[in-house]
Amino acid sequence: MQVFTTPYGELVPQYSTDDLRRKELQPVQLYADGNPRLLPLESQTVIKTPAGPVPAECVSFHPNGTIKRVFPLNGKLSGYWTEADEAGLAKPVALRTPAGTMTARVISICFYESQALRSITLWPDEVVSVQTPVGVIRARIGVSFYPDGSIRSLEPAQPTAVMTDIGEVIAYDSDAVGINGDTNSLTFSRDGSVVAATTVSSRITVVCPDGSRASHVPSYRESLCGDSEREVVPMQLTFSDHTLDIHFTPKEDPLQLDRDRYVFFTTKFMPSLPCGLGRMACAG
Repeated sequence: MQVFTTPYGELVPQYSTDDLRRKELQPVQLYADGNPRLLPLESQTVIKTPAGPVPAECVSFHPNGTIKRVFPLNGKLSGYWTEADEAGLAKPVALRTPAGTMTARVISICFYESQALRSITLWPDEVVSVQTPVGVIRARIGVSFYPDGSIRSLEPAQPTAVMTDIGEVIAYDSDAVGINGDTNSLTFSRDGSVVAATTVSSRITVVCPDGSRASHVPSYRESLCGDSEREVVPMQLTFSDHTLDIHFTPKEDPLQLDRDRYVFFTTKFMPSLPCGLGRMACAG
């Protein structure tokens, strides 16, 4: 039996399988110098991470040997072992974060090479309250941090009013997918200003240089449920020093507006109401 000696103790890689959760023997991945890169563990082992002790079934490392990502569970999903089965084994973990202690069931915890906390990925339906530059926000899916500890991004668990450079926006991404918590739809700069937000409930009104106005709202698509139903497409707003980019769909190029040329207002948009489905372009 091979044992890896790491700064976090002696770790035993997986060498056995079972009929349900771990049907395959997952290989150990190594860097060129022989140090572990990805280490599936034989049994759940408590790792003393910079955020506190975390039970782990799989651990990845940076090239310098510091811990990169910790997975409390590492079962393989199949027709016989579902996400619900795996989630049923998840236990809440208390983590020390720059935003205070968070206790939740987590899929993974990620660290920078410096060992500063990078992100927390939550199990579906798990929600935590996070202190942000715009107040306390209930977050799902994930929360991420800059290396200095300031909040980088999170995924709002419900439509949440946040103040941006152009006014109040109701931040919420109805299409958010929880692959990991490294990148989320509501994003802050290091100084705490909102640099990206996704919305299904806000209207952006633009006053053009000639005094005319244009209104931009989320678009619609045919529902996957069919029956001629339509559903709203989340509209993504990205702020830079001089421009506002409005992404109406992930596949379209954004509408880019010069913030020095236009005046912006925000109001609530009610997708259920038969209004504002078209959009007028005043960029040019």
